[in-house]
Order: sequence, then C-alpha cells, then structure tokens
Amino acid sequence: MAHECERRTKKAWEHPLGVTRRHFFRECGVGVGKIALATLLTDAFAARSSLAAAPALGPNLLAAKKPHFAPKAKRVIHLFMAGAPSQLDLFDYKPDLLKYEGKPIPPSITKGQRYAFIRADAAVLGPRYKFAKHGQSGAEVSEILPHLAQVVDDICLIRSVKTDQFNHAPAQIFLNTGFGQPGRPSLGSWVTYGLGAEKNELPAFVVMSTGAGISGGAANWSSGFLPTVHAGVRLRNQGDPILDVTSPAGVDAKLQRDSLDLIAGLNRGAQARDGDPEIAARIAAYEMAYRLQTSAPELMDLRSESKETLEMYGADPDKPSFARACLLARRMIERGVRFVNLYHEGWDAHSDVAGNLKSNCAATDKASAALVKDLKQRGLLDDTLVVWGGEFGRTPMVETNPSLGRSQGRDHHPQAFTMWMAGGGVKPGLTYGQTDELGFNVVENPVHVHDLQATILHLLGIDHERLTYHYQGRDFRLTDVHGQVVKAILT
Repeated sequence: MAHECERRTKKAWEHPLGVTRRHFFRECGVGVGKIALATLLTDAFAARSSLAAAPALGPNLLAAKKPHFAPKAKRVIHLFMAGAPSQLDLFDYKPDLLKYEGKPIPPSITKGQRYAFIRADAAVLGPRYKFAKHGQSGAEVSEILPHLAQVVDDICLIRSVKTDQFNHAPAQIFLNTGFGQPGRPSLGSWVTYGLGAEKNELPAFVVMSTGAGISGGAANWSSGFLPTVHAGVRLRNQGDPILDVTSPAGVDAKLQRDSLDLIAGLNRGAQARDGDPEIAARIAAYEMAYRLQTSAPELMDLRSESKETLEMYGADPDKPSFARACLLARRMIERGVRFVNLYHEGWDAHSDVAGNLKSNCAATDKASAALVKDLKQRGLLDDTLVVWGGEFGRTPMVETNPSLGRSQGRDHHPQAFTMWMAGGGVKPGLTYGQTDELGFNVVENPVHVHDLQATILHLLGIDHERLTYHYQGRDFRLTDVHGQVVKAILT
C-alpha cells in the first residue's frame, strides 16, 4: 500500500504542469474549503446586511417621514457654481492685495501648501473689481454683482468656508457627499432618505446643469450605497426634460399602463423570490417615469409665468440658460420637489480671472438674486433654503504660464472661500467668518464643508449624527465622523 501511494505521488509530480487536479485537491483541499466557506459566508452576510438596511417594500418608497425635530426649511435649492468662483474678486475684499500686488507672497504664509498649477511663492494679484457696502447690513460685495447687492439684507455671507480637496472633481464630490471619492450618497440623496418626498408627481431630488460640464460628474448626485430611488434625477434645460419621456406613436395611455402593471407584477415576483431591495427601487422608477409624462411637460412650460417674472429672472422661456433653470427650480419646489441641484460650470479662472467673472456673473447674478426675491414675495423663502457657492476658492497669488497661454488668473485655493445662503432659518443680512489680510487663511469662525453639510441637514430638521445607513459592517453618515452645526448663522 505504501509503495502504491508513493507511486501515485511520484506520478502526480511528473505531470507536465507539475501537479494533477486530483493531487492538488487531495493535498490542499482543506485550504480550498476554507476559501470557499469564507466566500459563502461573506455573500450571506452581505445579503443579510443589504436586506436589513433596505426600506420596506411598499406602495411608495419615498413616503414622507417625520424629521428628528421641527425644521426651519422644508426644501433646498443648491446653486452650485462649479469650477470655483474667486471669492477675492466677488465677496472678500482685501485692500492689502492691491498694496502688495506683484510681490511674492511671504513663504511663512504658504509653507507646506500644495497648488495645482503655480509655485507657492507666486506674486500677489489684487482684486480685479471695486467693492462697495450695500443695504442696511452694510454687506460688502463686488461691483460685478449689482443684482445680488440689492438682496444682501436677505442673504448670509459666509467668508470662512474651507475644504480638504484642491482639485475640481474630488472637491465637488466632497462638498456633495462628504467624501473625496465617488461611491458615497449625495446630500440630496441623504435628504430624501431622511425625509422622503413631499409629493410624488415629480422626483424628490432633481438635478439640472448649465455651462460647459461638471468635473465630478454623476457622482455629485449619486445615491451611493443608498437604494437608487434616492439618486438625483437629471432634467434637461430644453426640450423634453428627460429623453424618451414622450410615448412613441401607437402607444396610448391604456397600453402603457397595462405594460407597466405587467412589468411591476413580474418585478414583485422577483422581489419576493430574491429579496433584492433594488427591485423595489426599479418598480418605483417605472412609476415615476410614467407620472413624469404628465408632470414634466407642465413643469417645463413657462408660458404661465408673467412677463414681469420672466424679466426679473432674465429668462427666455424657449432658450436654455441659468436664468431659465432658476425659474424652473422655483416651479419645482412649488410642486413638491425636496432638493434641487443646479450646476453652472465655467468658473475655473486659471487665466483672465476678470474676464471669466464678467461672463459668469452676467449669466448668473440677475437670476440668483431674482430667485431670492421671487421666493420671498411668494412667501416661500421662509421655508426654502437657497445655497450658492463653488467647491473651493481661488488663490491670492496670480497664475501666469506662457507655455499654457495663461495670465492674470488664479489657482485653486481650498484654505478659504465664500458661500452664501438665504431663507430656511438662516440669519439674513449677516456676514460670518473672516480671513487674514491677504485672504489666504481663515482667522475667525471657520466653517468646514462637513459643518456646512451638518447645518443644512439641521435646518431641515435632521440631526446629522443620527441620519445613518448601515453598509459593509458599519453605520455611515453624510458628515462621517466630523461636522458641527454653525449655530451662529441660524435664526
């Protein structure tokens, strides 16, 4: 017997590949079994975790939910200025920049800092436009924002925002999701997860964009690991708001309804069999698409708006623009949309910062101010939060690079930038936070991105530490393990 075993072992090792499958499993089978068992257990626990975290299957996965406490705001319109506007030329006037223009910034200030395109010792660049104080609050803004100057007593300027990211895509994703890489739920997704929808004729979370594009892409409004029913729905700014929302020729309402009912029945059967929570989200998506065939065209038709309203926004009903999108945002929140993201890309002023600001302010200033005015006169501003700002700021130093054709620009600056908020429980006419004499670092009342996110959730009646979702073995939240509510800016 021993001789036979030795013969078989020798024969196995003489195989051209060095070992036969039978020998491998006989000798290593225990190890392979452990690997297989670990894989099966991992799959089982993952399925269990997914089912435990999934919402109960019901007629409306976005049914309205009670907030943690009484909210000041019921909905949010986030005007995201993608590309990062220059706070030093719009909101944060620094006369010392004019004084030191053309001179290298002191190394003691820039020590240890990283920049995308310039050296840390680049020369100072002064503000490109004049500033003046406006309103009873005396808020100071640039001459290139004449319309915002008219509503400064209704907004809160936050001059001390800072972020952890210094490139566009990670910074945009970080501001929206609290994390610098794709895969986490966006702010709008967390809001609909925590509060549900006010109504169901339109999506609870809507995204629109104007300008040249968005560096962070769809990760900015993704539902991440939350059920996909919480993802932002992107609407176009012209024509059909969603492609193929119009039924093809020959498909009437009854045929479409019968088809959806059949598909829903098949999906419910699969849900009962497999327990996959995404099937419920798929059913909800089909039903939302069906409702959008009626609600979306009515939403996008601006002919019901008065001539005065259209002129106030500077909107042409038939042409896509930031102004038209702002007016649509107001119409959306009137119809029950909980969270609107409106992206305007194009603020990345690595060259000719003055010209960049001139064109972007011409496109956005009037409509942004009109949105605040319009909400206020309709009695909607009190419970609608408007947020305006980009993903980071711009450097006090000039960016000049002849090889790239750049001059008189500003590089990325995560250490300090300005955002403004209005309505929804925010103190109007307040200027909060302060940067140093060169606008480089925050020196008073810093507001980290996680603080901003915690404050927005707080205004909606949500405790950012309690709004969690169990995923991959731990509870996640928008602000992760950081963030404090900025109570000083609240009414």
